[in-house]
Amino acid sequence: MLDKTKTDKNMGLAVNEWLVEKKVQTPLSNIETYTDSFNIIKSSFKQIMHALMLDMSDDSLKESPKRYAKMFLNELFWGLNVENFPRIMVIENKMQYDEMVLEKNIQVTSACEHHFATIWGKAHIGYIPHKKVLGLSKLNRIVEYFSRRPQIQERLTEQIYYALQFILETDDIAVVIDAEHFCVKSRGVEDINSNTITSKLGGIFKSKTEVRQEFMGLIK
Repeated sequence: MLDKTKTDKNMGLAVNEWLVEKKVQTPLSNIETYTDSFNIIKSSFKQIMHALMLDMSDDSLKESPKRYAKMFLNELFWGLNVENFPRIMVIENKMQYDEMVLEKNIQVTSACEHHFATIWGKAHIGYIPHKKVLGLSKLNRIVEYFSRRPQIQERLTEQIYYALQFILETDDIAVVIDAEHFCVKSRGVEDINSNTITSKLGGIFKSKTEVRQEFMGLIK
């Protein structure tokens, strides 16, 4: 859930520039003000509901376009605004810790950018500290931030990796996402059994088989 008191606009802008350089940023157009975006979404969804032959004068339906706009901007897709990047606590690695830090089963709640259906799953992140150590809850926050936008899972995986690469100043990072896609489960092929797994490995996780195997073994 977005907490405006725990965001860092400057870090968000810096990470955004890094992702653009790495060619993994979400395609964005000119950003409207919140009020402009709210009114555009509300008006457009009202037309969609009307096209579905719903009676917009009904007391159960008439406020739905407003609810929809609020849900999109405040709940589902607030990660599109770089100003909402989470405030990150990073400490100097004075203890010289050089073993793997792993956080697994981080909740992923996102939406497919093709059909805007739910993506639901878990992220597993490992890294080897060099100069910096990251507060553990910040891994969750970074996953949440990039999940709260229309996504494809491959890009989501890379965005998390490169954001951590920028913040921690190391390539020794591993990101794996295992998720269900409701654009597959609830429409189209309607396959309720399939999951999608994506990974982005860098540094020692990619170059050293034993480190990669340790990480993969620990997340299973």
